[in-house]
Amino acid sequence: MIPTPTPASRDLATEIHRHLLHTIGVAPSCATQTDLMQAVAQVARQQLSQRWVETQARERDSKARRVVYLSMEFLMGRTLSNALAALNLTDGATQGLALHAQKLEDVADHEPDAALGNGGLGRLAACFLDSMATVGLPSFGYGIRYEYGMFAQDIVHGSQLEYPDPWLQDGTPWEFPRAGISYPVRFGGWVEHVDGVAVWRHAGEVAAKAYDMVVPGHGTEKVSTLRLWKAVAPAHFDLGAFNTGDYARAASTKNEFENISWVLYPNDSTPAGRELRLKQEYFFVAASIQDLVQRHLDEHPSLDNLAGRVAIHLNDTHPAIGVAELMRMLCDEHGMAWAKAWAICSQTFSYTNHTLMPEALETWPVGLMQHVLPRHLEIIFRINKEFLNAAALHRPGDNAFLARLSLIDEQGERRVRMAHLSIVGSHKVNGVSALHSELLVQTIFADFASLWPDRFTNMTNGVTPRRWLAQANPGLSGLLDDTLGTGWRLDLDQLQKLKAKKDDPVFQKAFMAVKRANKVRLAEAIARSTGIRVSPDSLFDVQVKRIHEYKRQLLNLLHVVTRYQAMLANPDAPWVPRTVIFAGKAASSYVTAKSIIRLIHDVGTVINQDPRIGDKLKLVFMPNYGVSVAEVIMPGADLSEQISTAGTEASGTGNMKLALNGALTIGTDDGANIEIRHNVGDDNIFIFGLKTPEVQALKHSGYQPMRYYENTPGLKAVLDAIAGDQFSPDEPGRYRALVDSLLWGGDHYLLLADYASYVATQSQVDDLYRQPTQWCAKAISNVAGMGAFSSDRTIREYARQIWHIEPDAG
Repeated sequence: MIPTPTPASRDLATEIHRHLLHTIGVAPSCATQTDLMQAVAQVARQQLSQRWVETQARERDSKARRVVYLSMEFLMGRTLSNALAALNLTDGATQGLALHAQKLEDVADHEPDAALGNGGLGRLAACFLDSMATVGLPSFGYGIRYEYGMFAQDIVHGSQLEYPDPWLQDGTPWEFPRAGISYPVRFGGWVEHVDGVAVWRHAGEVAAKAYDMVVPGHGTEKVSTLRLWKAVAPAHFDLGAFNTGDYARAASTKNEFENISWVLYPNDSTPAGRELRLKQEYFFVAASIQDLVQRHLDEHPSLDNLAGRVAIHLNDTHPAIGVAELMRMLCDEHGMAWAKAWAICSQTFSYTNHTLMPEALETWPVGLMQHVLPRHLEIIFRINKEFLNAAALHRPGDNAFLARLSLIDEQGERRVRMAHLSIVGSHKVNGVSALHSELLVQTIFADFASLWPDRFTNMTNGVTPRRWLAQANPGLSGLLDDTLGTGWRLDLDQLQKLKAKKDDPVFQKAFMAVKRANKVRLAEAIARSTGIRVSPDSLFDVQVKRIHEYKRQLLNLLHVVTRYQAMLANPDAPWVPRTVIFAGKAASSYVTAKSIIRLIHDVGTVINQDPRIGDKLKLVFMPNYGVSVAEVIMPGADLSEQISTAGTEASGTGNMKLALNGALTIGTDDGANIEIRHNVGDDNIFIFGLKTPEVQALKHSGYQPMRYYENTPGLKAVLDAIAGDQFSPDEPGRYRALVDSLLWGGDHYLLLADYASYVATQSQVDDLYRQPTQWCAKAISNVAGMGAFSSDRTIREYARQIWHIEPDAG
């Protein structure tokens, strides 16, 4: 039934009608759902534009101190529903679209995800922008306007294939091209020193053109800005070559420059790919720093007070070259003395580290840096020299100490250590969970911590409840509104009041009704994307994240095969029906991760087609994982798999999103799992496996995975089945290398050591799921304990402890 329209909805319907005619160019009676999505977006865009103008005017007039957040990724997802909620237009849009016989959720589904990120790093950045706007923090996010994202994932015969993700092919209503904002970014060449002044004689130049996306705050008129840079070749091209028919040569220069903003994380297994990645990082950093310097000079007479008015934050090491770039600008472009410039620089930057794995810390060959950024390499050498001179006073004669600290790794091919540059150039360095931050100063950055113990701190990650609960799970959000009021959206600590409801049979019934409706929705999505039908009455066991060995999707799969073999051996046992759901992308050059994806499909093909199993066990892989897919999966999850080897996951945010939506976690004591356990209670989470000190001790004592294989019959049977081609009869030996990496390759992430504990804990999961009332009480307790994991809390802590800005959401 179409609801009776209110005056506000009639006004909004009139605006939709006007945009269909005058902006989209279609007759309202002929408008498609895509046309309607575009028209509703234009209505929201008008109000976002007004809020942006007003926010910028206030900040400019008050000469506000701003946060500049540099990130290679911003995984924004879809914008329409979030914008409507922030602008209080959701009800009006719902009723306005009803006049066109359309539902808002159906129309919103026609918006493509903004392909500006890939994993947790980018989604964290997007949550942070939402919270910066909501708490009233003057802020700019800076990144690249990728035309094709990382890639769109397709699965063909079980194998991942990558295709361009042309999310901009039909344009987007959410970006504001800033025609007057463009900066030159230069590469290559050489450096001359003339009368003591460095002159960079560059060999190539590209223009960085600005496109803004407005990120609205909730419960406030304030907004944040995401400024993205598009690489544009110089206006001229080789017209002579074009006119002689040599079109490829005429276009080659244009493509050489503009490919900088085509793809996120281009394959770096080739020299050309590595050079492109370095150019990408410098491109967006150089444009962003020019932009913030220009804004500062528009408001202040000099750069002397830059550190007092701007806080530049490095989201991981991708933007680390910004330290050298700011020094280049201050010294070379603005004539500032080195010591003064360094004092400003080191008080302006702060840095978030996202990994404990030394091999994941970004480094660049000195030769490549010399080729692409010769002036910056000179600056890095000077920073390093002065830093090591100072460090030598701390431990005189300890050359090994200095070698570990150096910005240049001298072993083998000389390489620039970008994490070291970030630490030396920043006044604060933070990890992203309590354990991660503790391990940073005990392991990979221990030498730096001995120099500057006060430089290191912790900022546990968080997620925005507007996206990951209010938008993703309207059923649960409505129940929370009826139970608690609507204040939890801006104060997630209010969820604690649910603890009093966890054993209330009326609330439990409503809670489980919401969960089952979400599982039905997820089952329908699985059927659409995979063709596999699953039962919403089964336990939905979910592991959705980037495919990587340390995240141990393979351990999950070992349990699936164990379960399958046990069902065949004991078919009449009272098995809890289970649907195991995977999703995630493997980097295009990551052979092992892609092999794991194929194994998931091969195992699933066998299990899903085995009539002896039926609905007792299903295994599915949902392709092309992204924000919109996650918004369907997470509300429908019963069990959240967070099973990385203890001491490897920096934090995780998927664990927070799933628990916030009422999933119970099975996980190791790793990353933010530890803090989730503290907040939801030991009885409301399934923890298994070795803890970080035990992992370290086992490796130190000489880990022998073959002993686990030989002494654990269930594990041996599983690995023998995989290696013996039970799941790949068409290609003998397909998974021999994968199994050998566990048995003979050292099992780097200790899957075999944790296997028995994991399988036993999965049995505890089954036992609890057989008791729906107790399961529901624990699921409610998980939601109730998630107040600490709001990104609003995280951003307020960053603002006060690192950026020294007092939020103002007024």
